[in-house]
Amino acid sequence: MKKLFFVLTSLLLAGMFSAFVWLAGPFDDVVGAIKKSDAVGLSRYMDNSIDITMAGKSASYSKAQAEIILKDFFGKNQVKSVEVIHKVESGNGSVMAVANIASSGGNYRTTIYLLKKGNNTVLNELRFENK
Repeated sequence: MKKLFFVLTSLLLAGMFSAFVWLAGPFDDVVGAIKKSDAVGLSRYMDNSIDITMAGKSASYSKAQAEIILKDFFGKNQVKSVEVIHKVESGNGSVMAVANIASSGGNYRTTIYLLKKGNNTVLNELRFENK
């Protein structure tokens, strides 16, 4: 009986862990990369081109250009904390979120746009606005 209880408990815990891992998705990974000031981690989710707004300037960049720009940004603004204050998911899998970021270079209100493209969810736009 103890052996059966152990096996069932193990299966239940394994199932819960699998469900948790399955629920974590591109949005959580993008926020995690921002928390780590990880431009390379962000680039894994970028669309072929991405709109980035910083210091009031907005432009569209290739994935490679965006990675360089974000490496520079994070080099000057090491992220200390990220607080997602608003998140909206559409029925098609796209996500728009607003987060407050505290960094070594200042505080930012950041908007994150993820779009569903085929079977993938891609980072389409990032906005960093001084608070």
